[in-house]
Amino acid sequence: MSRPPKLALPLRDGVAASVLACPPGDWPGLLDYLVERMPGVAPEVWQQRLQQGEVLDERGQVLPLHAPYRAGSRVYYWRSLAQEPRVPFEARILFQDELLLVADKPHFLPVLPSGRYVRETLLTRLRLATGLAELSPIHRIDRETAGLVVFNLQPATRGAYQALFRERAVAKVYEAVAGLPEPLGLSLPLTRRSRLMERSEAFMQMQEVPGEPNAETQIELLQRHPSLPLARYRLSPSTGQKHQLRAHMNALGLPLLGDRIYPQLLPPEPADAPDYRQPLQLLAQSLSFQDPISGQQRRFESALRLMAF
Repeated sequence: MSRPPKLALPLRDGVAASVLACPPGDWPGLLDYLVERMPGVAPEVWQQRLQQGEVLDERGQVLPLHAPYRAGSRVYYWRSLAQEPRVPFEARILFQDELLLVADKPHFLPVLPSGRYVRETLLTRLRLATGLAELSPIHRIDRETAGLVVFNLQPATRGAYQALFRERAVAKVYEAVAGLPEPLGLSLPLTRRSRLMERSEAFMQMQEVPGEPNAETQIELLQRHPSLPLARYRLSPSTGQKHQLRAHMNALGLPLLGDRIYPQLLPPEPADAPDYRQPLQLLAQSLSFQDPISGQQRRFESALRLMAF
């Protein structure tokens, strides 16, 4: 007997339903599996979701609290957090047509639900604002980074746009603020090529290691601050490794202003009282590519700005 297709369930507060595939196992009940599968969610939360009819089977039927475990089935539920910090900055829609939506993301707002953020994400806010349940990002930028994020409106065309980023067919330009290059003896512009790998002792950080380069960034000096030992830079990556721009600038001795990961990994901020006073000075400033569906040349520019010089 073939498995039913995945359900197209409505959004709840802008949040799409999550789906779990149930593997072979001997859990006596569904609740036992959910508690073991996601230990970060308290057992009483799963009990409440089941009692409130917020967990569905693969046919969209409500699963009761004492539902048996069925290996090979799918389970649907909606993520929620009782105490989710409000990110006090707004995103702005810069462009929208039948294929794409382009938004300016503020600092501190994640693109996708993850960890302690579910409603306070760019995707959820845009779905609430537009009512577009099929909205999905075709690339990502860090929570700490501000600037352009491109979303697709049609699942049938999503793969073609994602392939642009995968195949490096998108010209990306960032702006950043860091220290001055002269004390380090750097001559700009320059192109930084290196191999980036994740540190084993600090999984959040990337480091340059010997080997074939997998990351390349062109770095240009745009403007010196009139009174502080700071400068504005244009960063043009031709690859897309994790933290590439931050890691390359740090490797040059120019860690970005406001960076909590480079050169030193700082402790996580408290969830209930994050400090918004010193955002990372990194902005996804422009994107350009040839549209794989319409064939037209697309170019988008952020309306946001980093610290004033």
